[in-house]
Amino acid sequence: MKKITFKEVAPFLVLALVAIAAIFVPAVPDFVDTKGAYNTADIAWVIVAAALVFLMTPGLAFFYGGMVHRKNVISTMIKSVAAAGVVSVLWVVVGYSLAFGTSKGGWIGDPTTHLFFKGVASGEPWGTIPRSLFAVFQLMFAIITPGLVVGAVAERIRFTSYILFIALFSLLVYCPLAHWTWHPDGFLFKMGVLDFAGGTVVHISAGCAALAGALVLKRRKVHMEHKEIPPANIPYVLIGTGLLWFGWFGFNAGSALSASSLAVSAFFTTNTAAAAAGLSWMFFEVLRGKKPSVLGFCIGAVVGLVAITPAAGFVAIPQSITVGVVAALVSNIVVYYKQKSRLDDTLDVFPCHGIGGMVGMLLTGVFATKAVNGAGADGLWLGNAGFLWTQFKGMIIAVTFSFTVSYLIFKFINFILPLRVSSEEEELGLDATQHNEKYLQGTLLVHNNGKIQEEKLIETTE
Repeated sequence: MKKITFKEVAPFLVLALVAIAAIFVPAVPDFVDTKGAYNTADIAWVIVAAALVFLMTPGLAFFYGGMVHRKNVISTMIKSVAAAGVVSVLWVVVGYSLAFGTSKGGWIGDPTTHLFFKGVASGEPWGTIPRSLFAVFQLMFAIITPGLVVGAVAERIRFTSYILFIALFSLLVYCPLAHWTWHPDGFLFKMGVLDFAGGTVVHISAGCAALAGALVLKRRKVHMEHKEIPPANIPYVLIGTGLLWFGWFGFNAGSALSASSLAVSAFFTTNTAAAAAGLSWMFFEVLRGKKPSVLGFCIGAVVGLVAITPAAGFVAIPQSITVGVVAALVSNIVVYYKQKSRLDDTLDVFPCHGIGGMVGMLLTGVFATKAVNGAGADGLWLGNAGFLWTQFKGMIIAVTFSFTVSYLIFKFINFILPLRVSSEEEELGLDATQHNEKYLQGTLLVHNNGKIQEEKLIETTE
């Protein structure tokens, strides 16, 4: 029997300690509307929106899983899904408190404010919805953000190391950014930076973390040998895109936190930008001599969804077409030059999410209008150059912070744990060597109790 090391025991011990501590937290009833503050229509919509955002996590797993080599499909998908487990527990214990607890100078929430969700269920409402509902809606954003980073480090990162990354990234990068941007006392919020649904907090942070991870992990062997890796399953990518697109309606329209005209506007801008970006990416590739592809349209649509995220509740519907088209063009060009570089961002997370989020933040500064959202601002297009400058400063702060802290997190993990799998494990594939599981297509080398076995599965035409 294989000897279990302390490093392998530690994750379970931590979870067990959290479970024991949770026993002693006093139970309180969930929200009671004693002041008539709640709106039942708003509550119903935000519950649905939260469920839609959660659907994006398995959607992301399909999206990424379909694009990697077939020997790494399962290992890629599980990293996105595992974030739902890690972040959900962390959020209840301390994550929500760090993001939305009593502000410490606009930098971070007091971790003791809502430790183990203390005072959330019975707390004051957040607008017209219960604070506990706001907390669970925000949890869904926190779950998918570290899942986005998976695409940049796929096919070479050790699973246990990535689990530790999810925890550290959530606490040290995501929660501070959420506090700065969305807490009423956050310093970016007070500075006037507008991010309707997560262009800064979600996509820029994930994109910059992806860049940091790719730099620390260095290049895969197939990347150094300039081998082209065929996607494992393009229909998976299409399914994932559909689930992401569908879930994104909750992501953006739900961020209105009400069943209102603003939610309708955000819903419409989200769909329009995605459609325009998918077409933009596909048609631009035709201009470059390629054939129109499912993969191209899907990637473009996701870039459009990324770019409209910060702008969804601040720009009008017609201008969302421009946001989608411009974001897809910029990201496509960045992908082109990235492919000529030595950077091994496996699934182009930085060009698509990082750059897409940056473009979205800046175009919010251009096209935002108070006609859509009176709580927002008028942008450069309406003569307010100062707001574009505010968005630019907020973007630079988010990029610098996210990249620097994420780079240090990856370096720290690499110091205490092997961050990267061995060259043999990379060659055999992470599905077999990390999880002892198989993606049923073609011929796979399966790692079985220390022995490598070749198994013939469904024949392919490769």
